[in-house]
Amino acid sequence: MGKFDNHGLKAISPLGGHEPRADTFTGLLIREVTDRALASLAARQGQAEAVNAAAASYLGGPLPEPASWSAAGEFAAWWMGPDLWMVSAPHDSHELLAADLKQAVGEAGSVVEQTDGWCCFGLEGARCFDVLERLCNANVRAGKAGDATRTSMEHLGVFLLCHEPGQRYSIIGPRSSAASLHHALVAAAKSVI
Repeated sequence: MGKFDNHGLKAISPLGGHEPRADTFTGLLIREVTDRALASLAARQGQAEAVNAAAASYLGGPLPEPASWSAAGEFAAWWMGPDLWMVSAPHDSHELLAADLKQAVGEAGSVVEQTDGWCCFGLEGARCFDVLERLCNANVRAGKAGDATRTSMEHLGVFLLCHEPGQRYSIIGPRSSAASLHHALVAAAKSVI
C-alpha cells in the first residue's frame, strides 16, 4: 500500500460531485460523462503519415478526417485541427492513455494528457435538435453520425460529436467551464420542453 491509500480520496467530477450528474426531461437526458481518459495527439512537422500509420495500428483504425470523429473498439478520436486529434478511451482500462499513445507514435507525434482539462456531456433523446438549435449555430439537422463540429455554446468553444442525428450527441468543453456549460444545456432544455 502506498502512503495515500488509506485516505479515502475519491475523484470529483467536473460538476463537483462524486457521481456523474444526470438531468432528465421529457424526450431528453443530459448526462455528465466522467469515465473517459483523453489525450491530444499532434503530428510533428512532416510526420503526418507516420503518425497516422502508428496511431491506426495502436487504435485499431485510422485517425478521423477533418470535421469527423470515429471509434474502433474501446477507442474514439475526433479531429481538432490540421494534424491534431483528441483520443479517448475508457479511463478504467486506459488510465495511462497518453503514455501508451506516445509510445505508439514515438518521435513522430506530440501527445499531451488531457483527461482533467475537459468535461463531457451526453445529450440523448428526441428533443436534441430543439436544444442544440437554441445553443449553437451548427447545422445539426443536416448533420450525420460521425460529424465532429467545433462550435460555440454560451460563449464557450466546444466540440459537438454526432452519434445518431437528432438522438444522441456528445458535447466536450473546457473543464473549468463545466458548470456554465451544464447550466446552458439545462436552461435550453427547460426553454423548449
